[in-house]
Amino acid sequence: MDSPLGVALSAEDFGLKGPRGWAFRGVGFSARPGSLIAIEGDSGSGRTCLLLALTGRMRSTHGHAEVGGVRLPGRLAAVRRFSALGPVAGVSELDPSLTVGEHLRERTLLRRRFDDSFRSLLLSRARRTAAAKDVADAALDAAGLDLADLPKSERTQVRDLERLAALRLSVALALTNGPGLLAVDDTDLGLGATDRASAWELLRSVAAAGTTVLAVCTEAPEGSLAVRSRPGNVMTAADGRTAGTTDASDSTDADAADADPDADPDADDNEKGKADAIAEAGRA
Repeated sequence: MDSPLGVALSAEDFGLKGPRGWAFRGVGFSARPGSLIAIEGDSGSGRTCLLLALTGRMRSTHGHAEVGGVRLPGRLAAVRRFSALGPVAGVSELDPSLTVGEHLRERTLLRRRFDDSFRSLLLSRARRTAAAKDVADAALDAAGLDLADLPKSERTQVRDLERLAALRLSVALALTNGPGLLAVDDTDLGLGATDRASAWELLRSVAAAGTTVLAVCTEAPEGSLAVRSRPGNVMTAADGRTAGTTDASDSTDADAADADPDADPDADDNEKGKADAIAEAGRA
């Protein structure tokens, strides 16, 4: 696995409005490389759309963001080159019918096809195989997934994995390319208190190793930069839980942040707008 170099992120009045309403809007924050950024809010509040927009998978329509010095919404492909998705429903889900080993081998083939240097193609097959195994082992270690602990080791099907183990596998697959930015959706979904703490410990360790982490959740953990979804899909960044390694400022005033969603003329269309935006994600 390549040594990751985390990227800085910032956003100013960042938003996405589709033909039927806002997916998210009013996002403003700043985070240094190697930060753990938690996009906090209820399901349906535009969290996933924001994650996809910040990783170059969805084109925003208002304001701007900078990811690793690349300005959005302009250069989406440039951001995709150094960002990687963990689990995102409907975009980068694990295949429940495949085994853990099959997922790892598939990722090796994709990495060889799209990401390996010309020099690596000159290596013998045995050396390429050994190098690929080293990459996979390092990624699994970074994600805290020990194949020996699984019911059938690498032959375990994804459908038989516990939720936390599936999350670790998704993170490991994403880390094989040594991304500067790792994005994880629904981090705390379906996890009990112990597994939830383990999931955040995992993402903190990834950030501590140098990769900037962007994670969607219902409740941001201590030590993260919390970007919070508010009624009416206005998002603000709050520094009350940051560890001092990131800077954040509110993107809206208090009245806007606490507004009644019924007062927003676009609020009734937000759900359809977000569905439209998700459908467009594959076209970015």
